[in-house]
Amino acid sequence: MTWKSFHNRGEILRAVIATADARRDGILPLDVEGVSDTFGDELTLLGALQLRWHTRLAGRIERELMHQPLDLEQSVIDAWRATADELPGIRAIVDHYRSEPQDAAMAEALAKSIGKEHILLAIMAGQANVHDTPGAEAARRAGARIEERARATRTSRATTVADLGLPAARGGLLERLKAALAA
Repeated sequence: MTWKSFHNRGEILRAVIATADARRDGILPLDVEGVSDTFGDELTLLGALQLRWHTRLAGRIERELMHQPLDLEQSVIDAWRATADELPGIRAIVDHYRSEPQDAAMAEALAKSIGKEHILLAIMAGQANVHDTPGAEAARRAGARIEERARATRTSRATTVADLGLPAARGGLLERLKAALAA
């Protein structure tokens, strides 16, 4: 992959994420210009979105653990909720295709990805050991419980300007704050 195609792929992925965040319907936004040429099929696009989710989640967990190192599980739960608030479109898409995969290949890819996410959650919450390969199923179960708790206690939802019925503000932070206060 050339630098130009890598950069173009990143731009298209950002457009997909922005569209998913605006729609929040859980459906892959295949109508975004350049998606079919860049990603080819639904599974490849879903994989790119999951990679973005996992990367953001892992980084968020690290930051939460720096601020709250004594309560590992709560830090992981807080990180999961914050990531879901930051990436509501991706979360909706992953949840939708998790419950309604398009085919066996998508179901298998999602199951593998979710299993690995659950293991990450359990390890970072101190409920599993990275070297405990025979205990991977126990780690998946512990991580699934952590995800369930994060979902159950998630009260905040990311809100877009469109959700509030406000016009999109242009300019810097000060202009956006003025526009929000004026509304």
